[in-house]
Amino acid sequence: MVDSNLGYSSCAMMNCCGLLTLQKEPVPLKSIEVELEVRDHVATVVSTLNYENKEDKPLEAVFVFPLPGDAAVCHFSAQIGQTQIVAEVKEKQKAREEYDDALSSGQQAFLLEESDESPDIFSLSVGSLPPGESASIRLEYVTELAVQADDGLRFCLPAVLNPRYQPQGSEGAGVQVTSVPASLVPYSLSFSARVSSTRPVSKVESNCSLDPLQYLNTDQTQATVKLAAGHKFDRDIELLIYYKDAHQPTAVVEAGQASAEPGSLMGDPVVMVSLYPEFTQSVMSSMASCGEFVFLMDRSGSMSNTRISSAKDTLLLLLKSLPMGCYFNIYSFGSSYEHIFSKSVEYSQKTMKEALKKVQEMEADLGGTEILEPLKHIYSQSCIQNQPRQLFVFTDGEVGNTKEVIDLVKNYSGSHRCFSFGIGEGASSALINGMAKEGGGHAQFITGTDRMQPKVMQSLRFSLQPAVVEISVTWDLPKEVSVTVLSPPITALFQGQRSLIYAQLTGQSSEAAEGCVTLKYSLAGHPSENQLHFSLRPAEDTGLTVHRLGARTLIRSLEMKEREHRGQQDGGVKEKVVQLSVQSEVSSSFTAFIAVNKDNGEAIQGPLVQRNIPTAHCCSASYVTYKACKMKKSAPLPIIGTFQMFSRWVGDRLHKKHFSSEAQQCAMASQDFPAAVPEQPPRDPLLQLVSLQEASGCWLLDPALAAALGKTDEEVEKSKPEKASSEVWATILALIWLHGFKMDAKDEWELLAVKAASWLQAHKALCVSECVDAGNVLLGCSVKKEALGL
Repeated sequence: MVDSNLGYSSCAMMNCCGLLTLQKEPVPLKSIEVELEVRDHVATVVSTLNYENKEDKPLEAVFVFPLPGDAAVCHFSAQIGQTQIVAEVKEKQKAREEYDDALSSGQQAFLLEESDESPDIFSLSVGSLPPGESASIRLEYVTELAVQADDGLRFCLPAVLNPRYQPQGSEGAGVQVTSVPASLVPYSLSFSARVSSTRPVSKVESNCSLDPLQYLNTDQTQATVKLAAGHKFDRDIELLIYYKDAHQPTAVVEAGQASAEPGSLMGDPVVMVSLYPEFTQSVMSSMASCGEFVFLMDRSGSMSNTRISSAKDTLLLLLKSLPMGCYFNIYSFGSSYEHIFSKSVEYSQKTMKEALKKVQEMEADLGGTEILEPLKHIYSQSCIQNQPRQLFVFTDGEVGNTKEVIDLVKNYSGSHRCFSFGIGEGASSALINGMAKEGGGHAQFITGTDRMQPKVMQSLRFSLQPAVVEISVTWDLPKEVSVTVLSPPITALFQGQRSLIYAQLTGQSSEAAEGCVTLKYSLAGHPSENQLHFSLRPAEDTGLTVHRLGARTLIRSLEMKEREHRGQQDGGVKEKVVQLSVQSEVSSSFTAFIAVNKDNGEAIQGPLVQRNIPTAHCCSASYVTYKACKMKKSAPLPIIGTFQMFSRWVGDRLHKKHFSSEAQQCAMASQDFPAAVPEQPPRDPLLQLVSLQEASGCWLLDPALAAALGKTDEEVEKSKPEKASSEVWATILALIWLHGFKMDAKDEWELLAVKAASWLQAHKALCVSECVDAGNVLLGCSVKKEALGL
């Protein structure tokens, strides 16, 4: 049986006549409805996919779509006519066999499974839909919401499933990609969200147009919002939810399932604790002045135009903000990889200048997205004594070997911290979050009109914070209650960043009973602790969200353990995962959801037809062959994407050194839609000023500085106090300009300004007050000396 499939990325149908492809073939998917329920830090998402078979033969369709990497799929059902079938979780191979058996005996069947290679890709097989029949598929998952730099909680509904780049030498299959003009894409999307919290909801923002936020009560702890009409499903839908007093630690106790056995995970209460460690100001101001900083930059074809230029600007800011005395290196990768220095070098004016020259020459010309080999090379380099390694990874791509990459980062987690950045729509949340989580770092996503620089500089600040060590969590509970922690041990803590802990509570306690959880850690030699007291009384109306997220956390830990011990005696880890997945009804890499309609009477007659759902691009229809990643061991599943995805894949392939026949076909197909090359905008004045700073932190007095400040060389020279040295005058002018004109971008230049102030203090600069006064007059500012950190 040949599988065809569909990408979950497209524009909504606008006044389209008939559900037809350009070849006049009917298409089964009619519409997608998404309902989001957010409670504090977690979300429940219910998606309904409506199909209709307008063929005169029975139909099978396979739909491949992305979900957040840490989502726990916990319900799957199908409604056919008046009959509803609820799927069961079964061991994956058994579920596949049951699906195939049902189809071959003429029964209707539905199969939902997670990819073997990546936990954020799912495939849904809809089998034996009779001619003229409609089916409604309901899919439910729960997920944690990530905390952003500005304390917003981020929810993302992925619209783009980028073709996963397979490393050279891995298997793949030639498949057909079908795309049609955006106006003919035959399915629509509706999206609504309900937000509730113990704290007031201050605002909800999105990269898409929303109808105004509607509050449901006077204290503003509940609100609803929905997507404005006319949304084209051509990009991820991102919501940012802001609560008042977001940094309050909380604990939610959820009652067990009445029908489940007491003592089991689903039968006992489960608590979710969210902690926000706050470090003292004295510790926070003692930023590290050492470290080995390794930057790994994606230069695959899809990084072209604005992405690569933004990445180069970001590297400029990073290099200017590094502390004197540290070490650094820059790697870039695509199908192959390059490094600026053969090994990390000490940071100085000479090495910084050499690196910046190479950065300016960087283009998105290295082909596909093979991240494993450069990572292996970085880890093969010996660590430098007393210089903790900090790895920064930037990629817009997705890889077919996500689990292999994450496992490699975990293997070296004891010798480095990994900070990861997903650039653009469709960056794999499983890859970006997984690398940061296993590498004890922090993950950031840069989408739409987001500026890359403030997010990256926040992560640089985290990397300069002293590493938190000796982290432990202790529980104080009534003697009749015992605790089983479901989360892996906490390995990293950052100022103001949330840590979530799930734990199973076994035993009976009184209504008024309380528990206490204590987080202890040591930071820069100072032992600290954060305590949270909480009621053991279960919250109302939480359903089983916390249980399922707890089960998902435990399943992920066990799956990683199974991969580490593959081929050895693993003590039945896989069996434990299957048992836990079936018991909690939460998806895993070893199980699948299977639903068979055993009540549909007579067998469905006739040969099965497979159908693609076409996806959108801006021009004429095209048919392209490419290698797709495998979902099932038994049959490779093609991934169909929007034109953005197709052109991204073409970009990666055209730059490959071994120009394959598939890429040639893509190149020919892509000639209809040449990429628009934007005019180069004039250089940002901030970056112009930053580019002139020396590695030591000072600026030199020269015509380039005068131009960056918007003054003539003569004006700058004439205003200099007589006794001030030219470097001191230049440095104070630069600091005044930053504080006077660029406070809105302080996140981006704060670290390099601290370095400049430190340089002035170290050089016991004379006439600082006179320079500040004269600089304010020259630049038309009124910045106080204290504000400059002097």
